Amino acid sequence: MSTLEIKDLHVSIDTEQGTKEILKGVTLTIKTGETHAIMGPNGSGKSTLASTIAGHPRYNVTSGSILLDGEDVLEMGVDERARAGLFLAMQYPVEVPGVTMTNFLRTAKTAIDGEAPSLRHWTKDVKAAMENLKIDADFANRNVNEGFSGGEKKRVEILQMELFKPKFAVLDETDSGLDVDALKVVSDGVNRAAEQNEMGTLLITHYTRILRYIKPDFVHVFVDGRIAEQGGPELADQLEDEGYDRFLVKA
Repeated sequence: MSTLEIKDLHVSIDTEQGTKEILKGVTLTIKTGETHAIMGPNGSGKSTLASTIAGHPRYNVTSGSILLDGEDVLEMGVDERARAGLFLAMQYPVEVPGVTMTNFLRTAKTAIDGEAPSLRHWTKDVKAAMENLKIDADFANRNVNEGFSGGEKKRVEILQMELFKPKFAVLDETDSGLDVDALKVVSDGVNRAAEQNEMGTLLITHYTRILRYIKPDFVHVFVDGRIAEQGGPELADQLEDEGYDRFLVKA
């Protein structure tokens, strides 16, 4: 079992108006095999947490720590974090012109594992994963995300997650922009990875609809850069009924 520990994390960004603190003391522990849902209103710091875990240079950690099995994640480069077992499914996946899906996936897998996968087994794995996610086989020869719809980009993010087999996956609003059918396909992919690889999942979302398919063990409510409340899956149902008003009054 692996553990991702976030301890009293404070994060700021530089703006034209000066330094702005976004995360104001976040403490959270995730173990492999667990699914944690982070919910909250816009601007509460959810995506900032995801980007900070992944190592986005825009976000400055002013205090606190992130540890992966006791190792200091904040001392690692982005590539080192990926090799250590961290994966971020981006809210807005970027296009990579000139790089085919086939080349990208195998190059990334080689970089993460430190050796190239067996071509025979790798081809079989990619084909199976694409079929499971209902991604057309022709996409393997297209440039990464170029001309893809929003839903197709989100499926490709989950394709990477299934193939790279991380210890922990951070899913930053992966459900945004998905219709009902695509949401079910993407959720099935997350559940497969969690079950097959004992992956820990940090699922960031505004809405409870994805939680109908990906059942969280824990729900954390983010408000104004802090965890305002946490509980089990019943907390998501309460948020569906009541919204975030009571937290915003407190904030």
